Amino acid sequence: MRNLIFIFLGVFLACSFGKGSENVNQQQPTPTMDTLQQTDTAIFGAGCFWCVEAVFQRIEGVVKVESGYAGGHVKNPPYREVCEGTTGHAEVCRIIFDPNKVSFETLLSVFFQTHDPTTLNRQGNDIGTQYRSAIFYLNEAQKNTATQVKNKLDAEHVFANPIVTEITAFTNYYPAEDYHQNYYNQNSDQPYCKFVVAPKVEKLKKVFGNSLLLKKDL
Repeated sequence: MRNLIFIFLGVFLACSFGKGSENVNQQQPTPTMDTLQQTDTAIFGAGCFWCVEAVFQRIEGVVKVESGYAGGHVKNPPYREVCEGTTGHAEVCRIIFDPNKVSFETLLSVFFQTHDPTTLNRQGNDIGTQYRSAIFYLNEAQKNTATQVKNKLDAEHVFANPIVTEITAFTNYYPAEDYHQNYYNQNSDQPYCKFVVAPKVEKLKKVFGNSLLLKKDL
């Protein structure tokens, strides 16, 4: 009976469970053109994009976070196909940020500390290449910074196992369906949000609360 209970909980807490309910959530404020002219972009994959979105939305200097798909071979992939692991895409977040307020290196620090970068194609009960740990760099500067941060963490044995995060050139990006956007903020009582996303948000506050300016209104 215990084994059956654990199997049930494993399925219940997987990111893909229940994602089909297409309730359209309130969207984040749209950045103004003046704001966008001062920004840079980072694209990270760290398991379920609900988790990544919720974490980076809370960092001062981050203007907007959008969930989507990147790195695959299918144009405009629907969620269900991505979930089957046949499109080559990873669930990612496109993070628009003001480099005068928060650096790409700081965002990388948050990225590595709020998911497990040592598990290949898996984050907890979310299993498949669509949940791979990935950094899609947009220029050589991002590539070099990401590689340096990854190598430093490995050299210092910050994690018990080697980091398997993919550092690869950006090739494509497609926004996810509307019902995936701003998900945690609108569905914090949903079981996956309570048991998987919320602990990552709390870890952000615990690890970076004293060294990083976090937003107070989320």
